[in-house]
Amino acid sequence: MHDPALKIRRAVASDAAGFARCLDAAYLRYRTRIPDLPDMSQGCAEEIADHQVWVVEHQNSIVAGLVLKPKDTFMMLANIAVSPEFAGRGIGRSLMDLCEDETARQGFASMRLNTHAGMSENISLYQRLGWTELNRDRTTISMEKQIVRSQ
Repeated sequence: MHDPALKIRRAVASDAAGFARCLDAAYLRYRTRIPDLPDMSQGCAEEIADHQVWVVEHQNSIVAGLVLKPKDTFMMLANIAVSPEFAGRGIGRSLMDLCEDETARQGFASMRLNTHAGMSENISLYQRLGWTELNRDRTTISMEKQIVRSQ
C-alpha cells in the first residue's frame, strides 16, 4: 500500500456507518452465489466498541477494514474487507501484515479465521499467505496461521 492518500488507523465510534458501507460493498459480489451469507455489516458500532478494529481511509471515506478479537490462546481475524474499487492496491496485504504484527505484539503465537466455503478465491489467498485448514463443515472453513517472531 504505497498510496500516501491511504491511511490505516484504529477505528473510532463515528466510523461505524462508513465501515458498514465498506463491508456491504466488499461482500456484494458474494451475495448472488452465496445465498446464506450473513449480513457482514450488522453491528459495526458494537465491533468498534468491543474489539480491535482498524480502517483504511481515503479522502475521508473508509475503503477497507480489519476486525481482530483476542481469544485465550490465539488472535481471531474476525473480518477483513476491501471495497472493490480499491482492490489490487495492496490494501488487503497491508491489513494482513497488520494482523500478524498485532498478533505477535499482543503475545499470541497464532491467528485463526473462519471463512465461507463458497469464497474459494479467499481460501486460496489465505493458503498462499501460509494459513492452513483446521476443519470444515458445509459452509464454514476454519483456518490457522502460526506467527514466527523475529528475535
